[in-house]
Amino acid sequence: MVNLGDTFPNFEADTTIGKIKFHDFIGDSWCILFSHPADYTPVCTTELGKCVELEPEFKKRGVKMIALSCDDVPSHEGWSKDIIEYVKCSSDKLPYPIISDKSRDLAVKLGMVDPAEKDNAGLPLTCRAVFIIGPDKKLKLSMLYPATTGRNFAEILRVIDSLQLTMNKKVATPEGWQQGGKCMVLPSIPQEGIEKVFPKGVTVQPVPSGKAYLRFTPQPE
Repeated sequence: MVNLGDTFPNFEADTTIGKIKFHDFIGDSWCILFSHPADYTPVCTTELGKCVELEPEFKKRGVKMIALSCDDVPSHEGWSKDIIEYVKCSSDKLPYPIISDKSRDLAVKLGMVDPAEKDNAGLPLTCRAVFIIGPDKKLKLSMLYPATTGRNFAEILRVIDSLQLTMNKKVATPEGWQQGGKCMVLPSIPQEGIEKVFPKGVTVQPVPSGKAYLRFTPQPE
């Protein structure tokens, strides 16, 4: 299991683009690693198809994508053709690799096993995990979905926008925040001299407690 802030394991694995060493694959980019229970499964196909459609959005944010499934590379290659056909993609290959984890070694190491879902041989399948890793190779966010619930990759893009903004600016993003929306001043920022930190201004919302902790500011550039 990898905790937030931990350096993500620099594993080696076979993929649809050959053998990789994970940190070398990431390079200086951000990265999203997302796992799937098995090849040729319906929900996974819709998810990987959506990632094909959203590839320009991930690329614009400097994020590399890589998937994982508990089958071998030849199976991944055959499944890729179905995914491409499902979204009517003009390319003959996926814009991201798929990791082979037939042994479940990575699934177990990264805490991605779904105990409620098993294959025909009775082996546990991976859940729908999402790991977002920064250029520093540290885990910035993780989400675990059960095999029966498909992910919303538009929400994942929103989360990446927040992570990239708050990594460099002294703000947090409130519930439902979207790119360009108001942000919240971190509690650690003192009120004294705040106008120098946030030249666009800060609005304090009054609350019955009288504590001035709901401080909003336009999104920093």
